[in-house]
Amino acid sequence: MNKLPIQTRVQILSMLCEGSSMRSISRVADVSINTVSKLLVDAGKFCAELHDREVRNVKSQRVQCDEIWSFVGAKAKNVSAMKQPVEGAGDVWTWTALDSDSKLIISWLVGGRDGEYALAFMDDVKDRLANRVQLTTDGHRAYFNAVDIYAMLIKQYGEPEGKKTSPERRYSPAVCTGATKTRIEGDPDPMHVSTSHIERANLTMRMANRRFTRLTNAFSKKFENHVHMVAIYTVWYNFIKMRKTLKMTPAMAAGVSQTLWSMDDLCEKMDAVAPKPGKRGRYKRHETT
Repeated sequence: MNKLPIQTRVQILSMLCEGSSMRSISRVADVSINTVSKLLVDAGKFCAELHDREVRNVKSQRVQCDEIWSFVGAKAKNVSAMKQPVEGAGDVWTWTALDSDSKLIISWLVGGRDGEYALAFMDDVKDRLANRVQLTTDGHRAYFNAVDIYAMLIKQYGEPEGKKTSPERRYSPAVCTGATKTRIEGDPDPMHVSTSHIERANLTMRMANRRFTRLTNAFSKKFENHVHMVAIYTVWYNFIKMRKTLKMTPAMAAGVSQTLWSMDDLCEKMDAVAPKPGKRGRYKRHETT
């Protein structure tokens, strides 16, 4: 079986994490779309296992959680009208938990936005932490039954004065007009009740991941591929992407990793655990007399 050169794989994975679409990558890297798709699946599975194994016993003080919206195949309201329905079609939410100091993505989960997903997500966050933390979320009520001790920040939004009916405001986000900090349980420090860091991290995810681009045809066609891409992005963000303010990666700042990774390192680690190809069969001609 032919195997892509490591530099081609590095190029493909790097472009995936920089917001390029799969078809544009296939054109630039001069490979088929199926090659890009297969690498996405293989790297996604590897990165999910790597994150699950490496991001453990995180020593954090403040954690922020949020959900970022996207969709697979079609938006929920249009799923019934799809000409070629796909499994998992509809709205998809990516739950993320961020360490406020190191900016490490501690945990992520892709799926629905109900209480069952909130409970599974918060249980995973708890298993990855080494100590109790101050947790801040938005006003999503699913967190109420999933978390015992935390603070909630609810922001109020409105239209800027004098521009409520302006046509250019159609696709512009609402303006934050205020915020309310609420203590749910425990004794959180009001100075650190914030969701600014996780919201900025989610913006980075939306900008660096083509599948999250709004108001375009850039969306996931398969739920599994959406999950694989989030897994790849998370490892890239935690272990490879340098943060200028920290002068290191989030994984190094959190003590999860001692060295700076590159995409070459990731591909080499994938090769190290990949199954070795077996001997290929040979055709033996039988002569008759």
